[in-house]
Amino acid sequence: MGAPPLSVPSSPSREGVAQRAASHLSSSDPVLREVIAKLGVQSPRRGRSGFEGIATAIVYQQISGAAGNAIVRRLNESAGTRGIPSAPWFVSASDARLRACGLSPQKLAYLRDLSSRVTRGSLDFSRLPRLGDEEVIEALTEVHGVGRWTAEMYLIFALRRPDILPVDDLGVRKGAAHVYSYRSLPSRRTLLRLGARWRPYRSFATHYLWQSLQRPAWSGLQEAAKSFRGSSRRKLTGLVEIPRGP
Repeated sequence: MGAPPLSVPSSPSREGVAQRAASHLSSSDPVLREVIAKLGVQSPRRGRSGFEGIATAIVYQQISGAAGNAIVRRLNESAGTRGIPSAPWFVSASDARLRACGLSPQKLAYLRDLSSRVTRGSLDFSRLPRLGDEEVIEALTEVHGVGRWTAEMYLIFALRRPDILPVDDLGVRKGAAHVYSYRSLPSRRTLLRLGARWRPYRSFATHYLWQSLQRPAWSGLQEAAKSFRGSSRRKLTGLVEIPRGP
């Protein structure tokens, strides 16, 4: 079973969630308390939703932002639209037309599969907000070229789910290494154990780890990390132990 379905909150509600998340993370994790004190209360930004969100993610896979922007611009010019063209357009457009926009054969196939599922109704984006987290991941990863990471990004940015921890995300692993002073990138197991104390606001913890990479080491952070790691053999506040390293 996935988490209970959540509706996308309005801005005032989101601000309230961000405040509660910051309070919880600060009380449950002394290292994140230092990070939040430096960054201030923040929230993951809203991202593109629906067909546009997943299609955009496919376009930008494994290429630079500039290259992705160029492909999107050519798609717009070819379709006469703003933003990613619609699913029916991708279904009807010829391979030559899509290749001319800069899409590789692999991405072309992925976008056709996504578009076909949407036009047939086997993937209904309007249903996703009513599904649990794992159910959303299952629905999205049926699309060729959409893996768990892409589905998790959709949950965080489009559906704005508060408790997603993308343990395979390189930025999350780098951020954790940075703020907890690990000598190497932490493993999935380490991140899951760290994340046990972040529930039910792991999306917000993820955001703070990402943002920490934009800043140099802060005074007080290394001391907090040292103290935190020194308690790794004890179960604090009834939660699982935090390991000493990756």
